[in-house]
Amino acid sequence: MSDFFSKHSVRRQSSSSRKAPLPPLQARKAVAGAKKTAYPLSRIALLIRFLKPVTWIPVIWSFLCGAVASGAFGWSDLFGWKFFLAILLTGPLASGTCQMLNDYFDRDLDEINEPWRPIPGGAISLKSATVLIAIWSVLSVLAGYLIHPLIGLYVIIGIINAHLYSANPVKLKKRLWAGNIIVAVSYLVIPWIAGEIAYSEQLSPDTLMPSLIVAGLFTLASTGTMTINDFKSVEGDRRNNIRTLPVVFGEHSAAVIASGLINAGQLLAAGYLYLLGQPLHALTVALLIIPQFVLQFSLVRSPNTMDVRYNAIAQNFLVAGMLVCAFAIRQYRL
Repeated sequence: MSDFFSKHSVRRQSSSSRKAPLPPLQARKAVAGAKKTAYPLSRIALLIRFLKPVTWIPVIWSFLCGAVASGAFGWSDLFGWKFFLAILLTGPLASGTCQMLNDYFDRDLDEINEPWRPIPGGAISLKSATVLIAIWSVLSVLAGYLIHPLIGLYVIIGIINAHLYSANPVKLKKRLWAGNIIVAVSYLVIPWIAGEIAYSEQLSPDTLMPSLIVAGLFTLASTGTMTINDFKSVEGDRRNNIRTLPVVFGEHSAAVIASGLINAGQLLAAGYLYLLGQPLHALTVALLIIPQFVLQFSLVRSPNTMDVRYNAIAQNFLVAGMLVCAFAIRQYRL
């Protein structure tokens, strides 16, 4: 792939100088993008940027929660080949594939919201992106199959979900709730159940049901956190008719709705743990909601400036609650 790094920066700048002046907001973002790409990246650094490592963490964590909930995962398994392969799968492989797909299909939006991204910035050509996506998709399915054949099937479902989310004509991200729900399912339910499948000695609908319910309830909460992620791209979404909650209801109302979903999902999960006979775990999950609730006041007052800070702090308490739920399910099965 000799054109993996297209060195077009000078040509792009000269051609853009002949175009009509940009609107003020777009001009500012173009300047910001130029600043971020001032120093050329190595091939490895550019590939890492394309794969967006920050998005791997929730998927890896969900897999770990599912593994813990299975009741058959121990400390020694952290150093086993299966867990190492699972980290590769849920991190750079499957999650990376979905991020590359999103960047590929969202390149027009990124020209407005994030012009420094590899494709709109001209660092990666569409041909190279297509080849990378194909290779990563095959490697992801293969890694999933090696862990368990059913996980290979789950990986295929996840890649299909990524297409449904980003690609026309479906493009679920345009359809209000549907986009955030399918992302939350792909980030939470699929890897959580994959963790169960990887380590459970007995697989049946009955044994998987507690994890399905808890993962489903945290999917409700994660739909709220996905809404908070939409605040950073309101301008581009509005121009391209992407019907996210902030675009449809306004940023203030969307922050209120997102906060309600986040709290409701976790409260319902705490209630379910209580029904399973795990009151201490249920209380712990409920207490972990309190710092999130406090931070939500600032989020609602100023969604477009507090979104990153809220997720950076509040998400820690939410994912801690997920692990508490996993230990509760593990204890319930003993």
